Amino acid sequence: MELVLLTFLPLLGALAVLCTPRAAEGLQRGIALATTLAVAVLGVKLFLGYDAAATPYSFSLPWFQLPWRDGTPTQVHFSLAMDGISLLMVTLTAVLMPIVILSTWGHVEKRVKEFMVWMLVMQTGMLGTFLAVDLVLFYFFWEVSLIPLYFLVGIWGGEQRLYATVKFFLYTLAGSLLMMVAIIAILFDRGTSDRGELIAQLGQTPLEQQLWYFAAFALAFGIKVPILPFHTWLPDAHTQAPTSGSVVLAGVLLKMGTYGLLRFCIQMLPDAAVAAAPWMMALGAIGILYGALLAWAQTDLKRLIACSSVSHLGYVVLGLFALTPAGLSGGMLQMVNHGISTGLLFLLVGMLYERRHSRALDAFGGVATVMPLFALFWVFTVLSSAGLPGLNGFVGEYLILLGSFQSSPLWSVIGLTGVIFGAVYLLMATRKMLFGACTNPENQHLTDLNAREIVLMLPLVVLAVWLGVRPNDFMGKVEPDLAKVGRRVAEARQSTAALEPVTPLTEGVAAR
Repeated sequence: MELVLLTFLPLLGALAVLCTPRAAEGLQRGIALATTLAVAVLGVKLFLGYDAAATPYSFSLPWFQLPWRDGTPTQVHFSLAMDGISLLMVTLTAVLMPIVILSTWGHVEKRVKEFMVWMLVMQTGMLGTFLAVDLVLFYFFWEVSLIPLYFLVGIWGGEQRLYATVKFFLYTLAGSLLMMVAIIAILFDRGTSDRGELIAQLGQTPLEQQLWYFAAFALAFGIKVPILPFHTWLPDAHTQAPTSGSVVLAGVLLKMGTYGLLRFCIQMLPDAAVAAAPWMMALGAIGILYGALLAWAQTDLKRLIACSSVSHLGYVVLGLFALTPAGLSGGMLQMVNHGISTGLLFLLVGMLYERRHSRALDAFGGVATVMPLFALFWVFTVLSSAGLPGLNGFVGEYLILLGSFQSSPLWSVIGLTGVIFGAVYLLMATRKMLFGACTNPENQHLTDLNAREIVLMLPLVVLAVWLGVRPNDFMGKVEPDLAKVGRRVAEARQSTAALEPVTPLTEGVAAR
């Protein structure tokens, strides 16, 4: 029952906000904050009490029947379960949301009631996506999590919000339709939508059929990540979204795509994952380099961070499809790391924008002299994002590059260049914004961070240090489940090698 409470407590909070008078904005914010804090406490409790060796948390009830397969009803279950893989994503979502709600005090001033309702509904959708076991239920929660962002960008976004909203809608609609087609095809073929049963069944499915399923799921989740060349919606959505929307999008929503790649494309379709791994690694490595160069060319701070997400999530794709223990562990850890570091960057840019009403790099200079606390948090977050040893970004990137080198030295080396370019564009932006003489009169009277802003960032700062110094406190909970995925991939490699001669698809790719 803990999983049901965790998933639907935000929805109950949304209903409570709906019952408040429109003018009671303080009450609405208070209900939303109290609800997300309660979810955070429950999420942390589940994280600390999780034991990979014990029976995982689960909940299942019959939901409805689909009379599709030879006239025999197919039972769809309302099934929730939490293993180590979903544990990290659920904990990240639970911890991040009260921070997001607290950040709205600075920039959400109109239609506060509707904003809080959409944020809470989105949290239920995100938690349900990471906990759903049934494929139909997964799709349901997937859509529930995406709909609120459409309204958050469209109503509370910037001047070009309608363009960004329509673009986001068209891209995500295409991905959702592909996913729905794949799920329907699996239902017709296998007569079940339970992920546990399908993991056992689809592993024995012919490679050609697996590849069709893989293609549909990979496109759907690749658009969400987003993987090159489906990345163009992301900078527009980030730039036009309100600060809180950007934090949720970067911190959690993008990870739904990488989580889907791991759960569906690798765990459920291992033979297809082995066959497609060289191509997916190539997309990940090229995305790392392209995203870094794209970020380097930006003059808008928020757009720079948005483009950096294309690069950073390329590391996750590269690590996952290296299909090695180190690559899988690094990819999983980097999902959490990106949510922490990029979430902090968006929060800081939002705080600066509230004071200066500009995100153009050329509008700043010497900000550290008038906002020393802001400068301290900014430099810390930049070093975290750039992968400084001792902070969270280093461990994930190191494991990804190590694991990918074992599969493909070529793509690993290309990914390594992204580390260099990432440090370059982040440090150049830092130099232009913080240091030098503060000659612009509009910057000379900026106020430094207040107590609320410091408090809302401290949990993410603590997590960044904790993950950098003691990553095993987190990875120890997920590695047993990643090891199961690794064993399925190893079996798929052995069966593929026994059926056909080895033909590397790119230089340096290990024999499948």
